Amino acid sequence: MTLMKHFAAAGALALAMLAAPASAQDSAITEMALGPEEAKVTIYEYASFTCPHCANFHKGPLKDLKAEYIDTGKVRFIYRDVFFDRFGLWASMVARCGGEEKFFGIADMLYEQQRDWTQGEPVAIADNLRRIGKLAGIEPEALEACLSDQDKATALVAWYQENATAHDVNSTPTLIINDTKYSNMAYADLKAIIEEKLAE
Repeated sequence: MTLMKHFAAAGALALAMLAAPASAQDSAITEMALGPEEAKVTIYEYASFTCPHCANFHKGPLKDLKAEYIDTGKVRFIYRDVFFDRFGLWASMVARCGGEEKFFGIADMLYEQQRDWTQGEPVAIADNLRRIGKLAGIEPEALEACLSDQDKATALVAWYQENATAHDVNSTPTLIINDTKYSNMAYADLKAIIEEKLAE
């Protein structure tokens, strides 16, 4: 991709950060979730791909949560984006480009490599995200289409604003566990809350 196209894509996505449609309900945004819908405990994680605390959560507590509660059918985990900057939005568009099957695998890559791909000028960051997308098996043409989709970018921003307002989210990571809001915490504390909810 030429430098001009780099900046064209960057500009289009930056504009999406300023756009706020009346409702995100008209868009085709897919909830990215793990675990059965009928699980007794549902956890929403509000997170940003550029948030270091979120990276720590995904590299630690979430892995334990998945092994102990999600994979055993006790918890349904739903990931929801928070956008502090355009780079987090771009990362979300790359993660979603692979569909539901690849989303959490790409999300893991984004959080594992967060310190690397977030470095540099916008053009370099965009290229870093393209590299991660390609490593995840997304074809270059499909990746460019995803990164250039301003309608999707605008819908994602509106969806984030709607969800964050509904759950009163103002920091990341924020966990909503069976409709109760919690701040970031150690896994032992999270486990205690889950066990309490399972026992109700």
